[in-house]
Amino acid sequence: MTKYKPLIFRLLENDKGGKYFIAIIVLLTIIVPICNLLVPESSIFHISTYVVTLLGKYLTYALLAISLDLVWGYLGILSLGHGAFFGLGGYAMGMYLMRQIGDRGVYGNPILPDFMVFLNYKELPWFWYGFDQFWLAMLMVFIVPGLLAFVFGWLAFRSRVTGVYLSIMTQALTYALMLAFFRNDFGFGGNNGLTDFKEILGFDLQSDYTRNALFICSAIALALGYFICKFIVDSRLGSLVTAIRDSEGRVRALGYRDEYIKLFVFVVSAMLAGIAGALYVPQVGIINPGEFSPINSIEMVIWVAMGGRGTLYGAALGAIVVNFAKTYFTAAAPEVWLFMLGGLFVVVTLFLPHGIVGAIKKLSLMKRKATKERIKPKKLSANNE
Repeated sequence: MTKYKPLIFRLLENDKGGKYFIAIIVLLTIIVPICNLLVPESSIFHISTYVVTLLGKYLTYALLAISLDLVWGYLGILSLGHGAFFGLGGYAMGMYLMRQIGDRGVYGNPILPDFMVFLNYKELPWFWYGFDQFWLAMLMVFIVPGLLAFVFGWLAFRSRVTGVYLSIMTQALTYALMLAFFRNDFGFGGNNGLTDFKEILGFDLQSDYTRNALFICSAIALALGYFICKFIVDSRLGSLVTAIRDSEGRVRALGYRDEYIKLFVFVVSAMLAGIAGALYVPQVGIINPGEFSPINSIEMVIWVAMGGRGTLYGAALGAIVVNFAKTYFTAAAPEVWLFMLGGLFVVVTLFLPHGIVGAIKKLSLMKRKATKERIKPKKLSANNE
């Protein structure tokens, strides 16, 4: 009967943590918009639009963490450049949103964005054409990060680059993009990036309804991203993926083309990161070269390590917990946040090598063992009687 169950139920059948994760996403998708739009502001149950936007941003970070966990937790590739794919997806969405401004910009130019007018551009660069169409922008959200991951992975994996060398190369990739996007003549707004967005698909970005719609889209994308990754890791391909992580040489000796497997998973991960970036931009209202900063990609690694590598939902949990702490402490004690983040990573590495989820599983296992040990003497005494 199992094979006739819907795919989603089969994926969650033996995944207790995944069931809780999806259930929480569903509850948030229902409760948050209701508490924002229908509950009066005077009520203690009202959720402000600011909090809705903040939660939506956390969900995009959770999707980004899941994409990183797919390649690090299951494939064994420590990517220090996932910020590149996140940023490219964000810029693709930002270009669409800039084209929607039209003549409502500061300079009133119906074609050129304000930064191009300021920098004396005479015409729209060729790579901006078509970005006034939502479908093309969404296509680029997938294609651009995916294509970059494909080219990078094709060259790196075929050359048998692994370990720390591959990690350094991924970091160099995102750093190179950061330097390129900082240039004013690169055509993407330079240091200031893209901002002052007005609307998306004709809807005002400042509207409460639009903010809630973006939150719901982020929740749906997170759930779909989880199911995609879960489908991969639970399939036969997933068995090969984890085998490559544990012993790549043996997989190659058995005749498998491991570089193709690694390339496929790396490209899927990059596309998911691009989707996260595209959902992030309209909610925060800006995208600039700072998103490509290597420190951001390193911070993503901390999210995954904190939540639990190789669990998917643990990576999402880590992203939400760390960013919630970042939001609080950067306001309460901004000068100590980076020290706290570094200390957190050290503590997790030394005392929680499997993250929060790993610690919970360990405690649960210890509790079950203790329960069994208490039951055994009772059974023995009953038998003796």
